[in-house]
Amino acid sequence: MKTKKEVVIDASLLVGLIYTDDVWHSRSKVLWTTLKEAGYTCIYFDCVVGEAVSASMRRLYEKQHLSNIKFLLNQLNTFVPIESITWILPKMQHCYPNVLDLMESSGGALNFNDALIALACREREIDMIASFDADFDQVSWLRRVTKAEEVEGEG
Repeated sequence: MKTKKEVVIDASLLVGLIYTDDVWHSRSKVLWTTLKEAGYTCIYFDCVVGEAVSASMRRLYEKQHLSNIKFLLNQLNTFVPIESITWILPKMQHCYPNVLDLMESSGGALNFNDALIALACREREIDMIASFDADFDQVSWLRRVTKAEEVEGEG
């Protein structure tokens, strides 16, 4: 029986944490803080970190807020120090067919990264994901939390 309280942090929430102009910024901080206070270990997959920093950086670039790049990267390193990243991409070759199968079985609702994340959760017996992405509702083995009130064992 699993006793560790773990939650995967999705890119939608991580962008909200590190990009202060994001529509989800306030809600992301509250949810992340609630998860930590409730004793959850936040899991950051490498593909999620890459997706989040890429999306955030693109927004800075598009808005010509280039002076905020260093701040954004400092935010990333504060919330997700390199030693806290869980590296799943080296296993990509092994799970590639399963990722495609899950994308197909979701009727196209899950993109490649989200299917990979869902499978990595199942492999690690992690049943909760903090995400604003409703596509994860297609995954039977994941419970998606979007706000502090949904966190069990809340502070």
